[in-house]
Amino acid sequence: MERRQQFSHTPLPYLLLAPQMVIIAIFFLYPAAKAIYLSFMLEDPWGMSSTFIGFENYQMLFQSHEYLKSLSFTLLFSIVVSFLSLAIALLLAVKADNIIHGQGTYKVSLTWVYAVAPAIAGIIGGFLFNPHIGLLTDLFAMFGWQFSLQTNPFDATFALILVSVWKQVSVNFIYFLAGLQSISYAVKEASTLDCVSDAKRFWTITFPLLAPTGFFLLVINLTYAFFDTFGVIDTMTNGGPGGSTTSLVYKVYRDGFVGADLGGSSAQSVILLLLVLGLTFIQFRVVEKRVHY
Repeated sequence: MERRQQFSHTPLPYLLLAPQMVIIAIFFLYPAAKAIYLSFMLEDPWGMSSTFIGFENYQMLFQSHEYLKSLSFTLLFSIVVSFLSLAIALLLAVKADNIIHGQGTYKVSLTWVYAVAPAIAGIIGGFLFNPHIGLLTDLFAMFGWQFSLQTNPFDATFALILVSVWKQVSVNFIYFLAGLQSISYAVKEASTLDCVSDAKRFWTITFPLLAPTGFFLLVINLTYAFFDTFGVIDTMTNGGPGGSTTSLVYKVYRDGFVGADLGGSSAQSVILLLLVLGLTFIQFRVVEKRVHY
């Protein structure tokens, strides 16, 4: 008869995991379940009564021009912010990796922005684009662009993208620079001998080796653009002018906390969750196939 080795188990690992599991249950699982429940209910503003209405909250959302406008803005805003943040950070990381003297000063000057909170970044952007004292507003006026953050939807969107990209570039720069410095010196030396052109050497050798880092940052940047830019939008435009810069997350806040529409805002939260899960699934199934670890 075959004998199997038995190992004694101690409850210590479960005790160490218990606090984290409790935090996840309280702050993630319970709110998610509550949001799903409320999305099928009609709640009065004071929370005294609720009525089951099925999918009516979802139907009202997709019939709302305001919500569809917010959805299109969020998708466009997230794609542009992610692309520009990654592209600029990669360019700066390549330049920093080639610097021999003064590399430390160059790195610090690019990474200090990481310590700035999104809400503070939005306040700084509000000062820079202020119609009376804004330095960037005066600069644009010198070139004939009458920039107006409060009245022009294009200008407001441009300002939000600029501040959001500035806030995120430092994070991407750190990861890209670490990825570049992790590439073996022997590989760099061999690529220099095999390919004279710097541009061709970068796209055929260096860039593919950065694919895992780039894929990770793509997921992080889309998440940032969807959620973490809430503070920038709230402090710079408040979703205006005319709701043109209202993202899905900010609309959940406006409808739920300001408008007291708990059922509608819960339905928006569920749709936002499904949208992010779908985008993440597409990234891992489509983009990751081109990533070689």
